[in-house]
Amino acid sequence: MLREVAEYPNSFGLLSPGAERIETDRYTLCLGVGSTWNTVQRQRFPLDELDQVLEEVRAHLRERGRTRTQWEVGSSAPPGLVEALHERGLTRDGDGYAVGLVLTREPPPVPEGLTARRIQTYEEYAAANAVQWEAFESSSEEIAESKQLLEQLYAETVNVMHGVWLDGTLVCAGTVGLSEYGLLLYGGATLRSARGRGAYRALIRARWDEAVTLGTPALITQGGSMSRPILERLGFERLGEVHMLLDVFD
Repeated sequence: MLREVAEYPNSFGLLSPGAERIETDRYTLCLGVGSTWNTVQRQRFPLDELDQVLEEVRAHLRERGRTRTQWEVGSSAPPGLVEALHERGLTRDGDGYAVGLVLTREPPPVPEGLTARRIQTYEEYAAANAVQWEAFESSSEEIAESKQLLEQLYAETVNVMHGVWLDGTLVCAGTVGLSEYGLLLYGGATLRSARGRGAYRALIRARWDEAVTLGTPALITQGGSMSRPILERLGFERLGEVHMLLDVFD
């Protein structure tokens, strides 16, 4: 079960107001508050049904005015699905590959000179989002849409954000989703100018302390090429893998 949660965390976390999750016997489609965040997960269908599923997913998105989605294909998906999606025009999304990871033992303490804690005000929330936009090189379209929704997201989100401060400046931030299995880690990012100072390790420790306080001492995430080596050094263990593809249509 933990492997499936690690490969498809969005399918198991709490839904924020305005977000949606469409559950079917063949797949799970997760839709965020903004129009650009969508993902198809937990694929459970014979490969010869792919064209039907692909059009069904696109129909759901068109009804909501959306024209793109990510597909996250984990280790229990139909064999050959990644190749079949490429054949139908889907392209690799970013690195295109991540590993499902879980941490169930205490990570190292926050390095000296850093402060790591939960985001507490709207001003901190806005600054934390700005760190993520810069670190992940978000497009101008994504940033503009996020800025329009920022106050609403802060007021309504069921997720929690943590930040790390270096010399009084917020340099690292990440989001966590709550679940019965542990905290689901999303979007951990450090400004390029502050990398190599232990900020990401401090962020992990702040999230661990949060999980312990909530009575769910486990951190579950996906590790890409940049974060995976750090996470594994901190004690995260591999559970599965996931391939990410992008479907842009209409």
